[in-house]
Amino acid sequence: MQNTKLLLTSFTFVGLLALAGCSFPGVYKIDIQQGNVVTQDMIDQLRPGMTRPQVRFIMGNPLLTDTFHADRWDYLYSLQPGGGERQQERVSVIFNSNDQLVSLSGDFMPGVSRDEAILGKDSGTTNVTAPAENAEKPKPEKPAKPGSLLDQIQKDVDGVETVPVPTPEPLDTSPQ
Repeated sequence: MQNTKLLLTSFTFVGLLALAGCSFPGVYKIDIQQGNVVTQDMIDQLRPGMTRPQVRFIMGNPLLTDTFHADRWDYLYSLQPGGGERQQERVSVIFNSNDQLVSLSGDFMPGVSRDEAILGKDSGTTNVTAPAENAEKPKPEKPAKPGSLLDQIQKDVDGVETVPVPTPEPLDTSPQ
């Protein structure tokens, strides 16, 4: 009886240790990337009438080529950050009977790339005399409330003392 209790207790303890090791909070989990990386800039380079080799040059080999739909290429990309939720993006490229690009469907569409949306269009020339009405006026910042976290951070940033970085003396390269 005593041995049975000891054996049952030890199996329970070992089982709990095994389960605790499965989801230990300090364990690093890797990011899992699968499929073709597709960017908005790649989509923006596609034009109707492009041939299959031209599309393959821009986009790379498709992840899926369906035997029942030979005129459609599918590009899939999924990213699952370690321990996070899986994110998936899909783009389908459709060709006509002459192997020319006809249309796109999926998560990316032709238009303004994310970089252009942030930085503005770069036409290669700078427009010095831009009208003032087209320029975005920056919104005035509201001061942080006294005692708030933002106020503390601002005080810490304002109180930082600058320290000059020491520069090393050049090495003596004269032959001896």
